[in-house]
Amino acid sequence: MTPTPPPAPAPGGEARPLILLDGMSLAFRAYFALPDTLKTSAGVTTNAVHGFTSMVLNLIRDHRPVGLAVAFDLPGGTFRDDIVDDYKGGRDETPADLPPQFDMIRDVLEALAIPVVSAEGFEADDVLATLASEARDRGHPVIIVTGDRDSYQLVEDPFIRVLYNRRGVSDYALYDEAGIQERTGVLPPKYPLLAALRGDPSDNLPGVPGVGEKTAAKLINEYGDLDTLYAHLDALSPKLRQNLAEHAERVRINAEVIPLVRDVPLDVHVDDLVLGGWRHEDARKAFAELEMRGAWGRFESAMKDGMLGASAEGGGADDGAAAREVTGEAMEEPDWLLVPDCTVPTSVPSACAATSV
Repeated sequence: MTPTPPPAPAPGGEARPLILLDGMSLAFRAYFALPDTLKTSAGVTTNAVHGFTSMVLNLIRDHRPVGLAVAFDLPGGTFRDDIVDDYKGGRDETPADLPPQFDMIRDVLEALAIPVVSAEGFEADDVLATLASEARDRGHPVIIVTGDRDSYQLVEDPFIRVLYNRRGVSDYALYDEAGIQERTGVLPPKYPLLAALRGDPSDNLPGVPGVGEKTAAKLINEYGDLDTLYAHLDALSPKLRQNLAEHAERVRINAEVIPLVRDVPLDVHVDDLVLGGWRHEDARKAFAELEMRGAWGRFESAMKDGMLGASAEGGGADDGAAAREVTGEAMEEPDWLLVPDCTVPTSVPSACAATSV
């Protein structure tokens, strides 16, 4: 196997990452972080759009990504609904003025030429997992931005990290493998097993009574997997043994639906996610329609600085110049984009061979 060539360095010396956003998760966080008094002159609520676009611009400024995409859930169920009755049931009702803002966010992203990716029958998390795995196997760093702990399982040094949104639009924690282990007590590949025992109330997946995150982590670290754990119930305290035995089916179902799918059939690949291709007038109109003058000013400045790649006309927002620069250094296209597309593998050894470039 010919090794995948390394990605191009950023101005600071590190490879510029691909950033993947969990659109639904972050839109909800933005909505509840900002007051619903943010409205247009016609009375249309835009607080989630304001918060979401602020997140996007801050991510671009802070991490100088080579590419960016946003994954959204589609209406309707997924394969997990066929396995779990009332999957994600019991959630609070979505505020009436939030769903219209999902479309507004999509419109703004389209005007900025930022891809929105979805897949029927799968969740946005599965889309993120698939794109992150493809980028990993090309040898390129990825940052997944989400408020959903399920993405913890995807973290893999040195390529995949998770920027976890703890609250609001600016409170984040960036996790590598050591960070996930410190946060949860287990390494990322074991996180689905921990969650299967602990449960996930946000998805309406009950866990084993009396088994919290610390106990679950201890059991997984000691026994390694569920089969070994259940083969050694006699070694546990009577109450814990009883609870695990009585809720074994629940645990097995959780363990079936919590792992993310890494080979979702998608119409795009990571080389389709490079920033750029926007049209200045289209972007200006998208922000103007939502009366987001301040946000547009900040994005226009970032466009002129080359942070959002080249326009469709060539060059930045103001003069059509061909050069794209960030802090004075040319933003060259990284070598990993020249690697041929391949079927997304689930492990590094099974990745497609790269050709020399």
